[in-house]
Amino acid sequence: MKRVETIAEPDVVLIGGGIMSATLGVLLHELDPTLKIQIVEALAEVARESSNPWNNAGTGHAALCELNYTKERPDGSVDISKALEINEAFELSKQFWAYLVQRGLLPDPADFITAVPHMSFVHGKADQAFLRRRYETMKSHHFFAEMEYAEDRTTIRKWAPLLLDGRAAAEPLAATRAEGGTDVNFGALTQSLVDHLASRDVVKIATSHQVRDIRRKRDGRWELTVRNLKKNINRSITAPFVFVGAGGASLPLLQKSKIPEGKGFGGFPVSGQFLVCDNPEIVKRHHAKVYGKAAVGAPPMSVPHLDTRMIDGKNTLLFGPFAGFSPKFLKSGSLFDLPGSVRLSNLVPMLAVGKDNLDLTRYLIEQVMQSPEDRLEALREFFPAAELADWHLLTAGQRVQIIKQDADKGGVLQFGTEIVAAADGSIAALLGASPGASTAVDVMLDIIGKCFSKRLPGWKAKLREMVPSYGKSLQNDVDLYRSVRAKADKVLGL
Repeated sequence: MKRVETIAEPDVVLIGGGIMSATLGVLLHELDPTLKIQIVEALAEVARESSNPWNNAGTGHAALCELNYTKERPDGSVDISKALEINEAFELSKQFWAYLVQRGLLPDPADFITAVPHMSFVHGKADQAFLRRRYETMKSHHFFAEMEYAEDRTTIRKWAPLLLDGRAAAEPLAATRAEGGTDVNFGALTQSLVDHLASRDVVKIATSHQVRDIRRKRDGRWELTVRNLKKNINRSITAPFVFVGAGGASLPLLQKSKIPEGKGFGGFPVSGQFLVCDNPEIVKRHHAKVYGKAAVGAPPMSVPHLDTRMIDGKNTLLFGPFAGFSPKFLKSGSLFDLPGSVRLSNLVPMLAVGKDNLDLTRYLIEQVMQSPEDRLEALREFFPAAELADWHLLTAGQRVQIIKQDADKGGVLQFGTEIVAAADGSIAALLGASPGASTAVDVMLDIIGKCFSKRLPGWKAKLREMVPSYGKSLQNDVDLYRSVRAKADKVLGL
């Protein structure tokens, strides 16, 4: 990577050195190679917060295994609309990555994406019946036509033997399996995207630089006060467009912009921990991402899963996450992040969310108070023969869930991601968490549509070259879906 630099007046400023900024930067550079782009990252390296492979689940979220994306309706039927949306978004990401690999702009795809089956696993008659209904509903759509279902132990053991080791013989079980699932190292992917950008003269990367203030100038441009953390000096950067993709730090920066669209938003931080297997004999017996059902009151990001991961070329096995609480908005953040984000405009929504989410509060208290034996008991729901000596505890990343104003309740806690953009498209911020990274291309295409609408007509041909299904519906066009997926999977080695 070239030496750290800043441009005084770039065309685009991307705040945050994670997968979101990297994706938007590459998209914009491909659309207009003359754009001057400035990336600002507070840490000494990019991809060290939420995009770091040890700080996220690494699941290529395609709704193949995540039960929280397929809600059960009151009549017992299963709503798969969210699953369809997420699956299509991930296919867009794969198309874009395949384009970059074919152009030689990304290295060997095996460095960042690996084929790993995605499974859902439940026990008990009620959950068994739910999973069967979910499978039958999903199987009818072409996105999930390859999904398999099993209740017999022989099949489940073949798919994931650890699930059956030491399990009581009379317990009703059910599992689904999608062989086309993936594990994604978003840290490696982000680094490769940023390395590509850094090789371009019109792109500058400033690490160890922190945005301290954002204010609107009279000419409509944005002036950023940027602190060089190594030299302890401030710099000023002025640009007509700013993207705030700083993970948990996006909310405070959005508040500093004072755009009316950002008023009323609050944030609720949730930290995570994983158990990591230290026994290679156990690791090599498991090759799947196995997701279960979340505990009552748990946030969706806390859905338990026993996960095969490929990190830095090495297979490993993680179980979790175990939720915790910290007022920090970033793993490297400040204890004053949460209290410092409170404003008159979001005080009512935050108080309303606190009142209406007592079950979440109880859940977090229980999680924080857990002992090693409690965590082992949770692991044994998936791997009954697990022994504590084979695992160690890892602290993962921080996630900031969105709190929004609501006319009826005063405020609601929202899970997922949300774009907040100024009416004139001059600034946009990304708030929220999962499925996040997996849908980066879809989210960034949405930002381009909102913030570069005047240039969009001239960019559509290039966008379709990069993402062949851009502007079309994979949900409604089975032939298009099969065609673009087959091509992308072949290029990515899946």
